[in-house]
Amino acid sequence: MTERLPTNAGVQAAAQAIASILPPTPLLPVAIGDVRAWVKADNLQPIGAFKIRGAWWRLVNLSPEERAGGVVAVSSGNHGQGVAWAARRLGIDAAIVMPRDAPQVKLANTRALGAEVVLYERPGEDRDAVAAELIAERGGTLVHAFGDPWVIEGQGSAAIEAAAQLGRAPSRIIACCGGGGLAAGLALGAPGSAIHIVEPQGWDMVGQALAAGEIIHAGPHAPTTICDALQPTATKSLNLDLLKNRAEPGVTVTDAEVRTAQRFAFANLRLVLEPGGAAALAAALEGKVPVDADTVIMLTGGNADPAAYARMLSEG
Repeated sequence: MTERLPTNAGVQAAAQAIASILPPTPLLPVAIGDVRAWVKADNLQPIGAFKIRGAWWRLVNLSPEERAGGVVAVSSGNHGQGVAWAARRLGIDAAIVMPRDAPQVKLANTRALGAEVVLYERPGEDRDAVAAELIAERGGTLVHAFGDPWVIEGQGSAAIEAAAQLGRAPSRIIACCGGGGLAAGLALGAPGSAIHIVEPQGWDMVGQALAAGEIIHAGPHAPTTICDALQPTATKSLNLDLLKNRAEPGVTVTDAEVRTAQRFAFANLRLVLEPGGAAALAAALEGKVPVDADTVIMLTGGNADPAAYARMLSEG
């Protein structure tokens, strides 16, 4: 059986399905130096992150038999909340494999949406292996956070919304990047736009993979990062194939640059961003990616730990 590949038509269909249940998130003007660009505020989704897009499109495409068997997802928090939200709305059982050190707000929110949370140790345990063992024991369909064709198409719906709001195709879209699901979806959904990926310093697995032309895995001594949402140890072949010859060379941002972007969003946009959700904005503010009047910057998540967020603001 040939693996299904995500397409632009699939992104268009996903955008229609998502528009039927969710209003578009705001496209807001933002001053980056002397340029007025735009931010796509997907931190304002019902679960506080863009991940609701791919989760909904994946789950509505499950067969009746798959829905009855439930779903399993692996997530540091935002994808898990998206799957849990969609599963509850569709009456599907969901188990989410999450790291024990995930922000408490994400663990609590996932449970509050009715999903079962299965914890694993990070570092130390292979989260995909934990999920596979869970499926072997009880069955269910894996909803991968970034390597699933329907998830990729769902994330790409943000590009369809942004172009409609802007009234034209963006010149470029700057995206926070973990495993590359959002970037791959945006590349499909905005074929005429440049795609810039932004990753945490030391966790640029997609950028390194694009440069090398092959999958690169994070080393055992990868540095710590405050961007908990952007720490997959490697991308998938599907994502790499979609981004080859399509994405611009990747850039990285430091924790300090991310904090600056969080403070900027709070002060200038009145928006709360979690660290991983501010990475693209950080790169734009630091001049690491080009910005013009038709640039769209993705703000991908707002599930900030309250105590850490308050400390970040006070230290600024």
